[in-house]
Amino acid sequence: MHRIFLLLLMLVISGHSHAIETDGIGDNHSTLTSLVNQLPKTKLRKMAPLIKQISKTKEPLTRDVLQFMLDGELYFLKANKHVVRAQATENRLYQLTDVLSQETLNTVKKSQLSKIKTNNSLRSTLRNIIAKIDLTDDNKKIRLQAVQQLLSSPSKESTAIITELIDDEKDQDVQILMATTLSLQQLKAGNFKEKIEALKQLGNTLEPTVKNEIVGLLSNLPEKELTTDQQTLKDALNSTLGEIEKRASFYSAIETVFFGLSLGSVLLLAAIGLTITFGVMGVINMAHGEMIMLGAYTTYVIQLAFPSIIEYSLLIAVPAAFLVSGSVGILIERGVIRFLKGRPLETLLATFGISLILQQLVRTIFSPLNRQVISPEWMSGSWQINPIFSLTYNRLYIILFSIFVFVSLLMILKKTSLGLHVRAVSQNRDMARALSVKSDWVDAITFGLGSGIAGVAGVVLSQLTNVGPNLGQAYIIDSFLVVVFGGVGNLWGTLVAAMSLGLTNKFLEPLTGSVLANIIVLVGLVLFIQKRPKGLFPQKGRSAD
Repeated sequence: MHRIFLLLLMLVISGHSHAIETDGIGDNHSTLTSLVNQLPKTKLRKMAPLIKQISKTKEPLTRDVLQFMLDGELYFLKANKHVVRAQATENRLYQLTDVLSQETLNTVKKSQLSKIKTNNSLRSTLRNIIAKIDLTDDNKKIRLQAVQQLLSSPSKESTAIITELIDDEKDQDVQILMATTLSLQQLKAGNFKEKIEALKQLGNTLEPTVKNEIVGLLSNLPEKELTTDQQTLKDALNSTLGEIEKRASFYSAIETVFFGLSLGSVLLLAAIGLTITFGVMGVINMAHGEMIMLGAYTTYVIQLAFPSIIEYSLLIAVPAAFLVSGSVGILIERGVIRFLKGRPLETLLATFGISLILQQLVRTIFSPLNRQVISPEWMSGSWQINPIFSLTYNRLYIILFSIFVFVSLLMILKKTSLGLHVRAVSQNRDMARALSVKSDWVDAITFGLGSGIAGVAGVVLSQLTNVGPNLGQAYIIDSFLVVVFGGVGNLWGTLVAAMSLGLTNKFLEPLTGSVLANIIVLVGLVLFIQKRPKGLFPQKGRSAD
């Protein structure tokens, strides 16, 4: 009996506590509803206390109500004083949404609405309240965004909020940004000693707002007849600005290297297929650019065919582009090039004619207009390292992918029987044939492999530029430059040449401009080839002679 009695007592207590919790939630919601319903009746001078009461309800919808008010979207219906969110639509109508239930209501004319009035002082109060709500959010990104907003326009109120919360902040990035905001406010509004102390703290930050404030303070100081304190402050400002600019120039150089490597990766993918066909067969393939173009159009067609799986379209497009461009390459080799062996001029003219045919074919099927390939979400955006330096995901993936393709091709040529035959034919075709190597089929497979890799390069280029019939023409000259500079038929030479040209271009562009940078690189290559006609890594074997 005692056990039954205790069990019943526990059930009663737990039910009672649950009722209390439920009642508490209901009370909070009813409190928010009651306060929101007071907004239409409250005069502007009494609005600030009411807003502070609303902020204390800590309901999920509390922030939304305050944000709507700050954005000037909070209205009430004149007929029944019902508070709504009103957004302007076409025909001068307003789409209404219930601020508490989030239910979409009818569209009405503006004459049926009256706006919840605000002024500058009230908007400042709203920003501070919303900032405090965001600064206590569980999501780190929301807290960072809140501190960034306060950093752009620090005030006494925002400083007080950050001072209250900074010790409780667990994330180091958010805490550092909070400390920067406090130091910036101290620099703007503090006395001489406080400004000097703030500058010591701000020397390690890269926030553009801090640099702009320091530059502004320097411009406000008199140029002549400075007092001792003003001269000390000026020296401290210049010292801190120098530290910031030194760090900024360091990250700017890293960013240039990153863009140079990404350009080099594109050149590597565009030229690596040409390297093996030129090295093995000695064929100057002027249709190589069109193989790149076919790969890009393959990506476009796959996205048209499967619009519901855009996120996976590139994963499908890579093997598909390899097969399409590789198959076209084998057809070109079997149908045209094998009949022109040993006649380089005729081969060049024939492949140039094929490139024109492929361009016109694409214009006929897809029209001459450029087509846009959608980037998957995982390739969009950037990795923010600090306020002035970020790495775009699409270029980062391209660098990694080009390395993967290079290593894969290197393994094929070094570790497989196909690679052995390719190297044998490239070094001594007659001896390879004497050892029963079918050089004709090696040529076909090699040409197909090189064309397939060019198609994969087209997939990559579709993420950087629009897809059009002339896409390949923009890269065919650069591809030949990479092959000649690195050494015909040498993969390592192609890698070094592509990265060297990419980095050189990107370091010259800020100094000379894009066009002049290309001219300087071209002149430099001409002078280099005069000294080393066989490139950085000359081909070995009898065919090299």
